[in-house]
Amino acid sequence: ESLNKVGAKITANEKEIIFTSCGSESANLAIRGVLNMNKNKRHIVTTKVEHPCVLNLYKQLEKEGYKVDYIGVNVNGELDLEQLSEVVNYDTALVSVMFANNETGVIFPIEKIVDIVKTKNAETKVFVDGVQAAGKIDINVQELGVDLLGVSGHKFHAPKGVGALYVNPKTLIT
Repeated sequence: ESLNKVGAKITANEKEIIFTSCGSESANLAIRGVLNMNKNKRHIVTTKVEHPCVLNLYKQLEKEGYKVDYIGVNVNGELDLEQLSEVVNYDTALVSVMFANNETGVIFPIEKIVDIVKTKNAETKVFVDGVQAAGKIDINVQELGVDLLGVSGHKFHAPKGVGALYVNPKTLIT
């Protein structure tokens, strides 16, 4: 029943949900899981305004030899989509963005981001940190077109220590 409830929050099938201990673990599983399945690709794109749990992981991945591009935001906190389009390339394994910024409340245009990424490189996976958005705005992972989306249960009345990761069935992770 818990799988059904989580799936309903993001319009996913229960077979597409992996329970984790928190949003941070969901993010780490998604990011490392994608990179481990795509060892020949060494490029990652994220934003300068991600949650520290994600930014810290990318700093570590840079030490491990990955090239990470950090997309900026304008004075209103909106993502620079032109810069995103410029940096995605044949070597990009993953684009990772948050759905809603935990400090500014800005909601990123996920469908548009996915469209830009998939137009530039259809093989690039898109991970969305949905922690701040889940339970507050409607999320339909099919309509958004995301490959992975992480949530933290306590943001929508589950106990602390519960997270979940949506994984599109066409996306392989370790």
